[in-house]
Amino acid sequence: MVKEYDSSMTSSFTETVYSLTRQIPKGKVATYAQLARLAGNAKAARAVGSAMRTNPDIPKTPCHRVVASDGALTGYSAGYGVKTKREMLLAEGVSFKGTKVDLPVSGWKK
Repeated sequence: MVKEYDSSMTSSFTETVYSLTRQIPKGKVATYAQLARLAGNAKAARAVGSAMRTNPDIPKTPCHRVVASDGALTGYSAGYGVKTKREMLLAEGVSFKGTKVDLPVSGWKK
């Protein structure tokens, strides 16, 4: 039995991060720092990473679309980790330069 996501179990900051993450369109990515700034705490990039790591609603909250500030793919727990994250992003049309996302091309503008 799949348990329904209950937003009352998360902090206001974390719920804002999840809400923002749901707005990132296919083919685009946001950075941990960008989401922290948009959620109201520019110094909370690590907290965004923690929220992505504990994402309780993966189908609706596409945490694979969140990357490091330099475009590097970091931490992903599904499938084969970062390899799966890269494959998912490529399938959505995200552009890469080597192993990093080409942020000028595929970065989300919010």
